Amino acid sequence: MTNSIITGVEAAHLKKDLTPFEVGDTVDVATRIVEGDKERIQVFSGTIIMRKGAGINETFTVRRIVNNEGVERIYPVHSPFIASITVKRSGERRRAKLFYLRDRVGKSVRLTEKRKVKKDEPAAKGEAKPELAGAAS
Repeated sequence: MTNSIITGVEAAHLKKDLTPFEVGDTVDVATRIVEGDKERIQVFSGTIIMRKGAGINETFTVRRIVNNEGVERIYPVHSPFIASITVKRSGERRRAKLFYLRDRVGKSVRLTEKRKVKKDEPAAKGEAKPELAGAAS
């Protein structure tokens, strides 16, 4: 229920070349940091535990463990200071927000990796392969 005028103004500031990422993915977020007249890129890697908002106000939260202490950073998706977002692995999840990871320590923080389905293989276990279906009779 956003105003069409506001949506039109915001459209000019949205990033066009976004890497698709979801909650549960392990990512590297490369951030531009300006110090005086110098600019450098700092990488923060961790698991995305939350994504919220829409349009220019969309944000995501990345969590990682540093020195046995949980560190979370909230990034605007369309920020000009984000140089790149690289997805390292995709995790299986059933929830939109993974706040339960805050209570976990060690290996239990890890999410199981999503399986990639190949297009030429049948999806179900009992399904016959197309080339073998005619040869069996």
